[in-house]
Amino acid sequence: MGVITKNILTGLITILPITLTVYLLYWLATSTEQLLGEQLQLLLPPELYRPGLGVAVGVVLCLLVGMLMHTYVMQRLFAWSEGLFLRLPVIRSVYPTIRDFFEYFSPMRKKDFRQVVAVKLPESGLEVVGLVTQTDRHRMPKDLVGDDDCVLVYLPMSYMIGGYTAVVPRAHVRELDIPMDEAMRFILTAGVTGVGVRNRSTLAAADVPDKEAS
Repeated sequence: MGVITKNILTGLITILPITLTVYLLYWLATSTEQLLGEQLQLLLPPELYRPGLGVAVGVVLCLLVGMLMHTYVMQRLFAWSEGLFLRLPVIRSVYPTIRDFFEYFSPMRKKDFRQVVAVKLPESGLEVVGLVTQTDRHRMPKDLVGDDDCVLVYLPMSYMIGGYTAVVPRAHVRELDIPMDEAMRFILTAGVTGVGVRNRSTLAAADVPDKEAS
């Protein structure tokens, strides 16, 4: 029973990440098709519409918006429309949080600090892996920052339990050359996945000669 249970768990660990990733892509594609496909069916003759056309239009729209956002006119127009959007009673409380979260991962966001850092705890000498969320001290609480040169660091807890937002002096922050997605996996799994490790199939193939040699 122990061998059977171990093999079942190994199969689940192998299948679930792939299944969830494929399901997420499937949900995104079907939602886009349902949203835009219905509109296209109203605009186009029935003989011109084909399944999947809504997804294609969604991809093209995202590409066009991304290209236009690099222009000054589009940026000013978006800022003006966003200002009107933020005046709505309920939306102004929800929208900024969602916008700031996605803007943090935006390639257009100017960064004067590498996002993944190690924060040194002076008392013990330990270092905690965190993510820099703000480098402009004028956008931080004045009572916490004062005139010191500080950055705002989010310290996630493992297994997605929660985290802490800390104001840290720059002298106690050390930049790490780790991609954002890899750092998040490392933190959320308590370091079980490791950093910079090759995928399992590559490792398995590399272990074969060693086993044969032994």
